[in-house]
Amino acid sequence: MANKNNKAHEVDKDQDSAMLINGRLQQIPARPTEEFTRPTLAAGAVLWRGDIDDPDNIEVAVIHRPHYDDWSLAKGKVDPGESIPTTAAREILEETGYDIRLGKLIGKVTYPVQGRTKVVYYWTAQLLGGEFVPNDEVDEIRWLPVDEASELLSYQVDTEVLAKAAKRFRTATTTRVLYVRHAHAHGRQTWAGDDNKRPLDKKGRRQAEMLVPMLLPFKPTSIYSAVPDRCQTTALPLADELGLDVSVNRLFGDDSWETDPEACKKRFTDVVRQGGVPMIVGQGTIVPEMIKWLSDSGTLPIDEKIKAKKGSVWVLSFHDGILTGADYLASSLPVK
Repeated sequence: MANKNNKAHEVDKDQDSAMLINGRLQQIPARPTEEFTRPTLAAGAVLWRGDIDDPDNIEVAVIHRPHYDDWSLAKGKVDPGESIPTTAAREILEETGYDIRLGKLIGKVTYPVQGRTKVVYYWTAQLLGGEFVPNDEVDEIRWLPVDEASELLSYQVDTEVLAKAAKRFRTATTTRVLYVRHAHAHGRQTWAGDDNKRPLDKKGRRQAEMLVPMLLPFKPTSIYSAVPDRCQTTALPLADELGLDVSVNRLFGDDSWETDPEACKKRFTDVVRQGGVPMIVGQGTIVPEMIKWLSDSGTLPIDEKIKAKKGSVWVLSFHDGILTGADYLASSLPVK
């Protein structure tokens, strides 16, 4: 273990830390600042490269910060107007110059910093490209096997996060589904026409727009939607940003779930089988029911009630068609 420094910002990091990183089901609430007293939110990642099918040969990035003379994982504070996944990707780009794809949410760690509670959410993140140039924040990056990286890290908190990431590497994700419940729409009681035509309201349009910066770091590869306009309109901003078509199918919606759930399950599993990072926009009945079925038939038991707020996202990790991990992002709106 590297020599621990006594810089004021980190002096209690290991002594008074809490590591909320257990389990393959992780969540970010709609208002994460309300969980702690005087919180400072931040986000980062265990950045990795190599062949995920050969986890023993994966290398992870450890950064050196000259201002503190320590070795740590890349992270940084949430900026105004950001969601937490957006922060993770931005901070990694700013500190390292690397373009990444976010993967599994490992969880969060907390520790005191100058009278406040630092709350850091960590993901796994695959290196896609870019180039490191030494800068004021980071003057050196070392790519190391997990065991060597653990020895170099200056803080026990970071070694625990790295250990959890290493466990995730042991079950490669072959498909990661971004499962979205459509954004907020005008109420049924005030809509006299065809329910499939009921549009998003002002809040829903903002939720749909803010899904773009939140989900771009996952690098979506395809986009699917149920038939209702509110589902398609939720998908469109991200589709436009990526230049992707929205594939519309009734089997992603509530009506089909109520009449033929087996057909809905088959359509969903067909998307999973194709691999990549598909986004699927569904509705308030089918999203939790589909996840419950996936949980019951996979290796990730979800015993609690499955939430699916309007505009929320479930990031579902699959290994060869089996659900192995799930992260619930309750809101796309900027952190308050």
